[in-house]
Amino acid sequence: MSDTDAQVPLPDLNAANPGPVDDIAYSEDEQASRIAADLEAVFDVPVQVSAVLGRSKMDVGELLKLGPGTVLELDRRVGEAIDIYVNNRLVARGEVVLVEDKLGVTMTEIIKTERN
Repeated sequence: MSDTDAQVPLPDLNAANPGPVDDIAYSEDEQASRIAADLEAVFDVPVQVSAVLGRSKMDVGELLKLGPGTVLELDRRVGEAIDIYVNNRLVARGEVVLVEDKLGVTMTEIIKTERN
């Protein structure tokens, strides 16, 4: 070890709030812009989003008898959270909302799953 090695400051890995890894300090807006720029490559990747209000099982004969105005009983109660799937994976729960004359979904809970 030379004398110049002792002059290089090392980060305190046991500190409660470690500083930035690099020498450049970014504001929150700059940091958000950098993150958005890093993610830009995936912005055009298509995904399938499904909001499931409920489920019901029936025979094909019953299905063929359905028509306009038929009430279909689902396995959920009024006001119960709906499931939100992305590419057939449960990612959130939410509520149905009305925005002007269109139905939408607002997320109320993000579902965290362990990755294999």
